[in-house]
Amino acid sequence: MSRKYKFRDNDKLYFVSFAVVYWIDLFIRKQYKDILLDSWNFCMDKKGMELYGWVIMTSHVHMIIGSHKNEMEAIMRDMKKHTSSELRKAINNYYGESRREWMLELMKKAGQENNHTRDFQLWQEDNHPIELSTLKMAHQKLDYIHNNPVEAGIVEKPEDYLYSSARDYYGMKGLIDTILLDPLLM
Repeated sequence: MSRKYKFRDNDKLYFVSFAVVYWIDLFIRKQYKDILLDSWNFCMDKKGMELYGWVIMTSHVHMIIGSHKNEMEAIMRDMKKHTSSELRKAINNYYGESRREWMLELMKKAGQENNHTRDFQLWQEDNHPIELSTLKMAHQKLDYIHNNPVEAGIVEKPEDYLYSSARDYYGMKGLIDTILLDPLLM
């Protein structure tokens, strides 16, 4: 992995993006998105992850995160490992999943082609963490996150998308506790 994409300073905020292998549209089902939210709640409660912005799209996720407790690299590694396992179980156990065999076969193929895994891979390996060194930069990434569903044609306004922190920033209650960006944090 390039040195450009590493968590170097745990006291900074980072923009991270990660995607399902082959850009599979996994997150079209509520139960799969809820697995991510449950994992993030655990990471915030037990691992010290701080969540400042997020969006779950059909095939990928964007987040702004920080931590003053555990290393962000470890938090991301553990979160991706846990959600991969839980999502695999959910795909296997959801009998209404018409794409089950196709998705699992692609994830199996990705795992076999990867030297770091043995038989299964749900997430692409990278997170591409980008350090947010200024409040302006953080707000640019936050706008990008919140406008993803608008650009994808899912909603007309960012705050209308349920699986995003945009609701919190527009004064509504979101699905998961989000720390609003504050100039004092930067």
